Amino acid sequence: MDNFSPNTSFSVFPPVVKNLLIINGLIFFATVSIFAGGLTPLGEMVFPYMALFPIGSGYFFPWQLVTYMFLHANFGHIIMNLFALWIFGQSIENLWGSKRFFAYYFLTGIGAALIHMWIGGTGAPTIGASGAVFGILLAFGMMFPDRYIMLLIPPIPIKSKYFVMIYGAIELVSGIGNPTGGVAHFAHLGGIIVGFILIKVWGLKKPQQYA
Repeated sequence: MDNFSPNTSFSVFPPVVKNLLIINGLIFFATVSIFAGGLTPLGEMVFPYMALFPIGSGYFFPWQLVTYMFLHANFGHIIMNLFALWIFGQSIENLWGSKRFFAYYFLTGIGAALIHMWIGGTGAPTIGASGAVFGILLAFGMMFPDRYIMLLIPPIPIKSKYFVMIYGAIELVSGIGNPTGGVAHFAHLGGIIVGFILIKVWGLKKPQQYA
């Protein structure tokens, strides 16, 4: 894959990130009843077709490898994912360009789904953009390894490369120790693994001016 040239201008809401935020938000409010709890009538109708079901369940459809990324369980779930998508995704899309970022986002999300189904599937349907978001987090750590991220708990700064390594280790230990805990830890790890492979295969490197 040919080398890329960093964008000369920076957008806080580059087009792919912006549209992903909008689409995820619209689907969430159309499918989840945040006041009454549970799913809306539309959510009840589309959930069996959009959530990611195990292959042997009888409810699996190939398109679920993509559509599961646009469903979220509750307000906290979508806020965490979309906030991370915006915070880290804007830098990656501005650096790589929208086409590369678009491909990376969906390939890491699909790869995360496949790895989760292979290793960590529990029989329950899987939803959320976390796999792709973890892929973006990995990309941020590789492209901007020495940028500091301010943690909330504890409130200390940490370089992104160490943040990614620590977070990845936590997900691995959590996935092995509590595989049925309701969190798709191996989907998170899948996003990291597929993201790393893509970055290496595409030959993407940290530009010196972003050191």
